[in-house]
Amino acid sequence: MNITHEQIISLAKELKLNYLDKHYAFIAQEVAKDKLSYTEFLYRILLNELKLKDAKLKDTYIKFAGFGRIRTIDEFDFELVSGVTREQMLELSTTTFIERNENIVFIGPSGTGKTHLAKAIGYKAIEHKYKTRFISANDLMLQLSTAKKQNRLSEYITKSIKNYKLLIIDEIGYMPFGTDEARLLFDVIAKHYEQGSVIVTSNLPFSQWSSSLNNDNALTVALLDRLLHHSHIIQLQGESYRLREKVLSGTITLDSSSSRAMISSTVSESVV
Repeated sequence: MNITHEQIISLAKELKLNYLDKHYAFIAQEVAKDKLSYTEFLYRILLNELKLKDAKLKDTYIKFAGFGRIRTIDEFDFELVSGVTREQMLELSTTTFIERNENIVFIGPSGTGKTHLAKAIGYKAIEHKYKTRFISANDLMLQLSTAKKQNRLSEYITKSIKNYKLLIIDEIGYMPFGTDEARLLFDVIAKHYEQGSVIVTSNLPFSQWSSSLNNDNALTVALLDRLLHHSHIIQLQGESYRLREKVLSGTITLDSSSSRAMISSTVSESVV
């Protein structure tokens, strides 16, 4: 049987082997040169297809994750903070916590690397083919409030919350929420409870979360109950690495007696 190039490409398209047409000839030449079996040829063809599909899937997930700048665990300086170890982060980066629908909560002062670590684990989750979304708490509330006003809250939650296996909510507590916003945040946590995983970062200890959630103690308790039921709580301590970078660059001077930053009013702090 004389099989033509066009016949192979046609079958590849029907089987949705999108990369075969660009690589099968080269792989065939390699196999023939090395005098390998037809089984080895088939294996290499399928393996190449899988690798390229995975690479495209990863790029797509990263595009829609909303990370901004991607962070990695290797970039994090564990000597500058306490409360977390490299081994702990490497274990979490295996993403087995997602398989178990567990959560991660990073608590600590501004600039200690909470967002960095949350993004790093989120990036690893994408490498393990989990759909991941990163969003600040304020942006999430804005989008939820807008969806509610437009009578499409259920649609938004299905598409932008429940559709993601890992949801990362950054900076809970930096801005206080009103009654409606606090309830919307509770709805997000409740709908993700035991259906997916959530990573949360906050500068507030749990005892102060009520003040950020419109002083609604009952709602705060219910939210924390769901968030912390299956969770890894990581409390970071240390000085802001952003301030440290500014000190090293000479932008900021430190009062040696108080160790507090004296920041020029012309300098604006960047967000992690």
